[in-house]
Amino acid sequence: MRSTLSTHALAVAAGVVGDRVFGEPDVDPHPVSAFGDAMARLENVLYRPRRTAGVLHAAAGLGLGVGAGVVVRSTALATYISVAQRALGDAALEVAAALRADDLPRARALLPTLVGRDPRELEGPEISRAVVESVAENTVDAVVAPAFWGLIGGAPGALGYRAVNTMDATVGHHNDRYEDYGWASARLDDVANFVPARLTAALVVAVRPRAARDVWRAVRHDAPSHPSPNAGVAEAAFAAALGLRLGGLNRYGSRSERRPQLGAGRVPDVADIAAAVTLCRDVTYGLVASLLVLARVA
Repeated sequence: MRSTLSTHALAVAAGVVGDRVFGEPDVDPHPVSAFGDAMARLENVLYRPRRTAGVLHAAAGLGLGVGAGVVVRSTALATYISVAQRALGDAALEVAAALRADDLPRARALLPTLVGRDPRELEGPEISRAVVESVAENTVDAVVAPAFWGLIGGAPGALGYRAVNTMDATVGHHNDRYEDYGWASARLDDVANFVPARLTAALVVAVRPRAARDVWRAVRHDAPSHPSPNAGVAEAAFAAALGLRLGGLNRYGSRSERRPQLGAGRVPDVADIAAAVTLCRDVTYGLVASLLVLARVA
């Protein structure tokens, strides 16, 4: 008889492969969008510029995600809903196509699907950097983390994680409205991504073994300077594996942040977007292979 871990590993692998083959579920509304709409309505009721209100928001969202997983039951289906590697790659390559066509207005218009920074004054190299950084960070958020939590907790784990990550994306911001209200969602996302971010770096090493020393050095020495305990790990690993230097000045509306240098290579250009998407895809394949091995030995 298969163990629970083995069963979950096979189901999660099936869900990840399903996303790779079929892409996003062709349903309207998409389950993640429906969750976001529900949480927006809850925010209208709960919102106060206080952490206590934000804790209620985060607890309700997590409960809704876990409860949806209990109803869905299928770990493979929950993982398929929660993973978005193919959509991530498609969005990144669409920006790259606009840059190659010298259509800077279109590249700027497409960028908000990937990052939260203000694209209005960004030139080609900065757009390329933003996309590469987004692909790196979202390899954790959209691939490794939902698979990890699906492995640990089955369907409730996968959809519970997706709820946490969606709440962070919607309210976990440093601005006047969400500085306090979004605090709990942001911290919960940090906790949920702590292990998956480091698993992502390990998978980068596994699929790019020649860069292992550089990846280890960047993750160990550069990533701790990043304001995010998890995004910095993924971005440092990608930067080193791709021979790039990430980081710099990011603008978010009226607010600017100087991000630390990650990696010791060159500044990204448009060709590096496709390289980052390929690395994300290879990490996904490495993840599936690891899950299949785990299913066999567990």
